[in-house]
Amino acid sequence: MDAGNTPLAWAACGGHEEVVEILLGRDDIFPSKRNREGRTPLWCAAQNGHEGVVKMLLGRDDVDPDKPDRRGQTPLWCAARNGHEGTVKILLGREEVNPNKASRHGLTPLWCAAKNGYAGVAEILLGRIDINPNKPCGEGRTPLWYAAQAGHEGVAGVLLRRCDVDPNKADNRGQTPLCCAAWNGNDGIVKILLRRGDIDPDKPSDDGRTPLWCATQGGYEGMVRMLLGRSDVNPNIADSRGQTPLCCAAWSGNKRIVKMLLKRGDINPDKPSDDGRTPLWYAARGGYEGVVKILLERSDVNPQKSDNRGITPLWCAASHGHGRVVAVLRAR
Repeated sequence: MDAGNTPLAWAACGGHEEVVEILLGRDDIFPSKRNREGRTPLWCAAQNGHEGVVKMLLGRDDVDPDKPDRRGQTPLWCAARNGHEGTVKILLGREEVNPNKASRHGLTPLWCAAKNGYAGVAEILLGRIDINPNKPCGEGRTPLWYAAQAGHEGVAGVLLRRCDVDPNKADNRGQTPLCCAAWNGNDGIVKILLRRGDIDPDKPSDDGRTPLWCATQGGYEGMVRMLLGRSDVNPNIADSRGQTPLCCAAWSGNKRIVKMLLKRGDINPDKPSDDGRTPLWYAARGGYEGVVKILLERSDVNPQKSDNRGITPLWCAASHGHGRVVAVLRAR
């Protein structure tokens, strides 16, 4: 607590209702006086979830229920950030409280609740008809985006019950909530998002990474299976370097994901990256004998295909000392 606080602010911060009541009875007490950080007694009480004190202060005509501190954080913002459901309800009972009022960094109360996993607070905020559930922060990240990143399934579920929540709204780097959940291995969030009829399961980020690409890169087998079960997911979409999900799986030696991808009838098992390296090339480079064998079972895989520098999978395996892979490739 800032040393510049008034006795009223100190009492409000500690939730000392009796002291607050006594102080509010004095003519020389100013209940809206701010400290050096711009925080009022109401701000202090809301920050700590002291509902009784909040009610007392809101009973005064000279208290602004929506007054922010110097960082633009309102009492509602602080209550939402800290998960104080009762305080949030009390503050939202005032018409002059703006539920969309963002901090100086562009963060709304709903954004804070979503980021910190407070589903109850999110549900209360979404009860206000004037709430904007898609309002992003300065980086373009919506409340849903942060719930997806952190794996807060409860919050994501609450948000996605709203038909006006855009599940495809990407951040400033083009990363959607689905991409974000896939990248972080949040299976539960992926399931919830894929239930939305308006979801685009194949929307790539600015660097070309689709949700399938992200799930493959992370080795999340269950998630890969979920995404490949969708006919509107293209398994051949490459990232900005031309690497397909199959290239990623081969490079990491993940046999199970390689098998899953190859079961798709529309897969191109020989599609090279921008530097000419095929999935077989990556598997040979890594010494993944099992993946090499799986790929060579396909008649549409060319074991002689070299990269842009003329290096074949056989040459690559030999130069890195992968004798067993060399033997497999020479047998072809």
